[in-house]
Amino acid sequence: MPFIRLQPRINRLKPSARLIAQTPIRLLAYDLLELDGTDWRARPLSERRQALEKVLAPLGAAAIELSPRIEFHDWQLLRQRRDEARDRGVEGLMLKRLDSVYRDGRRKGDWWKWKIAPLGIDAVLIYSQSGRGRRAGLHTDHTFALWQEGVLVPFAKAYSGLTDAELLELDRWIRAHTMERFGPVRAVEPLQVFELAFEAVQPSKRHKSGVAVRFPRIVRWRRDKTPAEADSLQGLRALAGLTEGG
Repeated sequence: MPFIRLQPRINRLKPSARLIAQTPIRLLAYDLLELDGTDWRARPLSERRQALEKVLAPLGAAAIELSPRIEFHDWQLLRQRRDEARDRGVEGLMLKRLDSVYRDGRRKGDWWKWKIAPLGIDAVLIYSQSGRGRRAGLHTDHTFALWQEGVLVPFAKAYSGLTDAELLELDRWIRAHTMERFGPVRAVEPLQVFELAFEAVQPSKRHKSGVAVRFPRIVRWRRDKTPAEADSLQGLRALAGLTEGG
C-alpha cells in the first residue's frame, strides 16, 4: 500500500475498526539485537538472521513477519529486482554483508541502500518563506505549483537542493519580486522554474492538487525554461500511473 496511507495510523493507540480495515498494517522483523538477555549486535548478520528465524517461526506471519531475503546469482538479475521496486511501493533494495555486525548511527560500508532513480518534474515557484537555524535570514522553504487548466496549483514544498550561491541569488530575487505577504510567507511572481525530484506520487484528499509527493527536493534551477514550459498535474499523474480520479 502507499506509504501515505500509514500516516493516519501513526500515534494512534486505539485506531477505530474502520481505520484498521482501511489501512491494515503488519510488523516486519529485519534483525535481532538481543536474545535471552544477551547482546547479539557484535555477532555476524548470518547468525543473527538464523536466530531471528527460529524466534519468529512459532509465532506465525500473522504476528510478526520475517523480512524477505532475496536470492540472486548475478548483478543483472538483482538490478531487475531493484527496478521493480516502485511497482511494490518501495524505494529499492537493502544490500547487507552477511558478516556485518549491527552498528548504530549512519555507518557506511556494510549496508547499502540501493535505491531506484527518483521521479522528476519541472514546477513553478509560487511561495517562499525564511528557513531556520543558520539559514533563518534566507528564504529557503519553497512551495511549487503545476499547471491545471491554465491555473498554477500548489503541489509540493521543498527545502534542499540548491547551492549556497544559488540560495543567496534566489533570496534576493524573492525579495525583489514579492507580490503579497501572508505573515512569514511571500507570494512571488510565478517566473522561476525548478526541477524537483521525489520518490513517489500518491493520491491525497488533503491537498488541493489531489496528489502528494514523497521526499521532494530541488534538483536544479531551470533557467532555460519559462513558466509556460513547466509541467502539469495531469503529467504528474501520468508519471505515477494515476488516473484523474485516483
